[in-house]
Amino acid sequence: MLTELRIRNFAIIDQLDLTFGPGLNILTGETGAGKSIIIDAVSLLLGDRAAAEWVRSGTEIAEIEAAFVVPEDPELADEIRRMVEEQGVDDPDNPGWVVLAREVRLNGRNICRVNGRSVSLQVMSDIAAALIDVHGQGEHLNLLKPRTHYHLLDRYAGLTPLRSQLGTQAGALRQVRSELQRLRQDARTIAQRLDLLSFQVDEITSALLRTGEDEELESERRRLANAEALMSLAQTAQGILSEGEGELPSAVDMVGEAVGKLERLARIDPDMEPIATDAQGLLEQLADLARTLEDYAEGLEFNPERLAEVEERLELIANLKRKYGDTIAQIHAYGAKVQVELQELANWEIKTADLEQQEEALLRTIGALAAELSAQRRAAGERLARQVETELADLKMTRARFGVAVEQSERSDGAYLPDGRRVAFDSTGVDQVEFLLSANPGEPLKPMAKVASGGETARLMLALKSTLAHADATPTLIFDEIDQGIGGRVGAIVGKKLWALTGEKPNGQFTHQILCITHLPQLAAYGDQHYTVNKHVVAVDGQERTTTVVQQLDGDARLDELAQMLGAAGAAGRQSIEEMMQEVLLVKQGARILQ
Repeated sequence: MLTELRIRNFAIIDQLDLTFGPGLNILTGETGAGKSIIIDAVSLLLGDRAAAEWVRSGTEIAEIEAAFVVPEDPELADEIRRMVEEQGVDDPDNPGWVVLAREVRLNGRNICRVNGRSVSLQVMSDIAAALIDVHGQGEHLNLLKPRTHYHLLDRYAGLTPLRSQLGTQAGALRQVRSELQRLRQDARTIAQRLDLLSFQVDEITSALLRTGEDEELESERRRLANAEALMSLAQTAQGILSEGEGELPSAVDMVGEAVGKLERLARIDPDMEPIATDAQGLLEQLADLARTLEDYAEGLEFNPERLAEVEERLELIANLKRKYGDTIAQIHAYGAKVQVELQELANWEIKTADLEQQEEALLRTIGALAAELSAQRRAAGERLARQVETELADLKMTRARFGVAVEQSERSDGAYLPDGRRVAFDSTGVDQVEFLLSANPGEPLKPMAKVASGGETARLMLALKSTLAHADATPTLIFDEIDQGIGGRVGAIVGKKLWALTGEKPNGQFTHQILCITHLPQLAAYGDQHYTVNKHVVAVDGQERTTTVVQQLDGDARLDELAQMLGAAGAAGRQSIEEMMQEVLLVKQGARILQ
């Protein structure tokens, strides 16, 4: 339930802090006072486009914030909690509340928040859609569009799970058909691709590459290319260590002589024994180093043939790297990928046949689900038609007839129905659903867009909403001027139906919270809370500014507002209003007793 609505610097609204109650909340006021602007602000939380024009002149940021109590319905409450937890915007300290906020800036930037945390517009609108539904003046036009009718019918009949099951199968079929289209290329293209892939696999496979081989070969090439220089350096260093140079003794001999001196020194001064030991170790290391250099020099050879082989191998690896990857590991990965594609294409006829079988099976599964969905839609359409006609009769359209057309179109590649027909389909099934209306006796049922007047469309929408109310779990419903095109004689009936939509129970709980903008006092009289919206002109910095003010009405103030709406402000008008309010009270009490 929407409990608090805060609006700042939005259109002509300077600052509004509204608190709404359960049941039917009525908003009244003169045309242009800003009633619909309040609804526009709420619609921004549902994802409506936000333009800089919404920002009040002279300010930089427009702000809308709405606080909702999580509904008592366990299924819906669990769904809302799941949504906020998945997005990481749950508030453990206030699990029973959801706060939505949106900022609109002059520079075009928008900021959306849920429970104080920034989210995308899509995330906020998804959460908002589970909490509130706005039926604006444009809803009357949307009701005339057949594309909305299947959704209303399915919601009424509880067919959304079955439709979702069919949609899953339709999604699987789209993937199968996409794969089939890829495989059903012309034979020349497939042959060319097969030749290319075969060449690549052979080239990579025949190279017999080893991971790290390129680094090993680079090291070997450096040694082979510089064999003479390496041999000369190693031999010279080995000679200095073990043989000496000219008349100079070798390094090993000189260190050996030093070791002998240190050993004699240690015999005289035992404290020097560790140093003598270190010197002996150094002598042994020098001897080992000399032998290592001798072995290294003997292992070197000048081998032009091997150098040519190494360079040829490195050139092969470099060529493969240019084609297939920067490293040997990447070349192997590319080869494995190509091998999979090669096997797939080599067996494309088998693969195609398998996919064709999958396509055929999915078309029959979709057809079976669609036939079941269609049958339930037809049955639900009959029930819906009778209930809507009952509602229309209450709204002074006694002779009106309502119908639901459920039709299919045959298509050669469509889904298989159990009767053998193949029909067009999509993720919603095989049906084209359209609501039909005959507003006058003797007239055939026709699409609503062709026969319904503005007032009839408004009443038809109310009749549908009343019928669908039990199937609509959205806790808060907003109706913007649902009385459009409806006269005062029907106003009381509309008010009664709107109040009935709240689903008030004997314990004072409500299944729905309704917010309704109206110009009819007969409708407004049914409100559980009544708010009046007015424009005021105030002086700001020496200039006059228009702003919207909302006031909750009770007692005499409410009676005065209803009298003004009736256009009878005198004593007789006041008496009429009091009688109207007494009648409303009796209707509500009677409804509660019947429960």
